[in-house]
Order: sequence, then structure tokens, then C-alpha cells
Amino acid sequence: MADPRFFKSAQSYTLKEIAEIINAEPAPGADLSHRLKDVAPLDTATNAELSFLDNIKYKAQFQSTGAGACIVHPDAAQAAPPGVHLLLSRHPYKAYALAAQAFYPQEKPDAEISPFAHIHPSATIGKGATIEAGVVIGEGVDIGEDCWVEANTVIAANVEIGAFCRIGANATLSHCIIGHHTRLYPGVCIGQDGFGFAIDPKGHVKVPQLGRVLIGNGVEIGANTTIDRGAGPDTVIGDGTWIDNMVQIGHNVKIGRGCIIVSQTGISGSTILEDFVAIGGQVGIAGHLRIGMGARIAAKSGIMRDVPAGEEQMGYPALPIKQFMKQVALLKRLIKKDKNT
Repeated sequence: MADPRFFKSAQSYTLKEIAEIINAEPAPGADLSHRLKDVAPLDTATNAELSFLDNIKYKAQFQSTGAGACIVHPDAAQAAPPGVHLLLSRHPYKAYALAAQAFYPQEKPDAEISPFAHIHPSATIGKGATIEAGVVIGEGVDIGEDCWVEANTVIAANVEIGAFCRIGANATLSHCIIGHHTRLYPGVCIGQDGFGFAIDPKGHVKVPQLGRVLIGNGVEIGANTTIDRGAGPDTVIGDGTWIDNMVQIGHNVKIGRGCIIVSQTGISGSTILEDFVAIGGQVGIAGHLRIGMGARIAAKSGIMRDVPAGEEQMGYPALPIKQFMKQVALLKRLIKKDKNT
């Protein structure tokens, strides 16, 4: 059970109600009137709680769970212990996510503008917005309806933020236009100067960064991530892309729709990620490259050349994953042979 000091469950649901919310099929014999008060892991769940099985590694926990109900793939249903009501889904983890959202919907404080916020008279604040203490909103800023701007955030002149956005505490936004239903976590920095300069023995010469950052709808950007504005072209983050904590995105980068970028990744300037690219943690991507649609890059990889659409790469420097594995196996055999000589 989630700690009630931090998380408050909205209400209880019958098994029938949960099945409708997550679009799951109750297994034969399931008691649709059974009431569930919360979600919980397999090993701690009680009769009043809902759990799920998505990874076969946890089959033993599933077989001994005390959960009142469990979301499972139809192929795993036969392993259920007696007395557990089953909801069948071909995507158990997604179904669990929807159920957990129902128990714990995202909370938003009452619409209020703190008297301790500093808002320029020319700024526009949409209906139902919440602006917390210490927020600074500059000249010409436009914030959409039902937005939530948390404490001590700074929004520089002429920034535009769409409706239903949440901006975390201590964020800094400038030179950017943000779509609807987008969430920026605490400490995010958007729109600062890109790292653009001409190298000169007498002293490096700064290249003015004259572009913007354009962020689409339904984007999530994790805590302390930084996204530089373009040098002339814009830096672009496509609809539905989710970016983890502590990611650095350089100037002129263009990221497509539905991408996943994991913590501590760095993307150098003018690189393009096409739609639905997935990048593991601590990946480094050189500048002026193109990562094709649906490509997947394993953690700690170094990308130094274009990656074709749909390809999986890993290593430093990165190679197609099968080629990398062959090289690792060959190296292992060579080391073993050397030890035996």
C-alpha cells in the first residue's frame, strides 16, 4: 500500500468497474462484486488489493500472492493460486498503469495565484491556473488554462505555454513555445544559449543563438534536464516524447514523436531523432547525425554515425547489436586461448 502521507487513494472499485476501466476480460468464476481498495505488489498484496503479473520472473510470487485480484496475460492464468480473481489482458503492465491511475489520479491544487508570485502586467494567465509562491513571469508570457506552475519557477519574456501543463518547482523557461498537456519536472532548464562558438586562438567568439525551443503536446521532461535553444533553426521536441532526468539536448536537435530518452543521455547539436526512437541511459550521440525511425540504442553506447531505421545498436563506439555481441564473444575466446598458451 502506498504511504498515505504522500499518496491518497481516490476511492474503492469493484472488480467489474476495474475491468471496464482497464478494458480487461474477467476470468471465468471471477467475483465481479469483489471490492478493491488499492493496488499493491504481488508479495505484499492483501485480499482488498489489486496486483499484476507481467514478468515471468515473478511467477513464484504470483503463485503465492494474497491479492484479491490480479491482472495477468491469458497464458499465465493457469498458474494463479486459489481465491484470486483474475482480469485477463494481453498487456498487463499497461492495464495495471490504468488501474493505478484510477486509484491515484493526478492531483491539482485549487486554482489560485499566490500573492508572492511576481507577474508582469502584460502576461496572460488562463482560467483555472495555479501559480505558486516565488514564481516570476515575464513580459508577454501566455499561460494556458488549468496550468500549474510550481514554486520559484522563472518564465522569461514571451514564452507560450499551452493548456493543462504542469511546470515543476525551480524550472527556468525562456525562448520556448510549449504545447498542451505537457509536464516539466523540477529544475528543468529550457531555452538557454546553445553551446555555439567559433574557435579562435585570440579567444573564442560566441555565435548568437537566435532560435527557439518548440515542445509538442503530451511531452514529459524529467528533473534537471536541459534543452538548448537553436542557433537559427529551432530545437524541436515532438508530440508524446518522454525524456528522463538529467538529459542534455543541444541546439538545433530535432526529436520526433513518441521517443523515449533515458537519464544522462547527451545529444549533440543538429542531430535528428526520427519518430519512436528509444535511447538507453548514459548514451552519447555526436552532432549532425540522423537516428532512424524506431531505432533502439542500448545504455552507455556512443553513437558516431547515422543509425538506420529500426536498427538496434550498442557499444562504444556503437555497432549493430549482433555484430557487437560477436566481437565480445570473439574477444572472450581470444583471451581464453591466450591464457592456455
